[in-house]
Amino acid sequence: MSSTHVIVLPGGGYAEHAPHEGDPVAEWLAGTGVSANVFRYPLHVRHPEPLNALRREIRRRRAAGADRVGLLGFSAGGHLAGLAALAPGAGADETVRFVVLGYPITSMETETYRPARLILVGADASPELRRATSLDALVTPQSPPFFVWHTAEDPYVPPEHTYRLATALAAQNVPHTVHVFAHGPHSLGLARGAGEAETWTTFASAWIHEQAGKTLARHTWQP
Repeated sequence: MSSTHVIVLPGGGYAEHAPHEGDPVAEWLAGTGVSANVFRYPLHVRHPEPLNALRREIRRRRAAGADRVGLLGFSAGGHLAGLAALAPGAGADETVRFVVLGYPITSMETETYRPARLILVGADASPELRRATSLDALVTPQSPPFFVWHTAEDPYVPPEHTYRLATALAAQNVPHTVHVFAHGPHSLGLARGAGEAETWTTFASAWIHEQAGKTLARHTWQP
């Protein structure tokens, strides 16, 4: 029987892993019937080391029996999830079926949230490298579906990042769902008690189940 598994990637600017964007999110997914685990990718390292590590994890999950692998990432973890879904060079067993991003960093060409860019590509990164690590530049008609949410008030990773990616997805006719909520800070995680932004989990759960079709079974989350 086909199975779907989601890898959760917490944010933290490529400098740390935000705890509230890891285990609680995997536990929430498990409660909706989605098999999930948290992947703590390498920190304080240059591209492509985090991407290569995530591709190894995707291969590992496929080898363990997951036919469909989805990614759910926040902030810098969202950037890494997007890279794994969009960057060229992925093997057949490293492909991603769908992607959920919360307030993601999507562009290394802007000056917003510069700390993550400095860690990942360095202060002297060439324009070509900054472009090659910008999600909007990597979208093709073959890209998987995306669900992206953000808040308009995010002071650290402004919604421009989501708009850039959404524009590229639309231009390539890639299925996508985008929610930009009026209020809320950065790093909301599950956004419980955060007003309208809290509804992202309801929307995302329905969307994930739609992407997975009828293959989901009740699972506990996996470390």
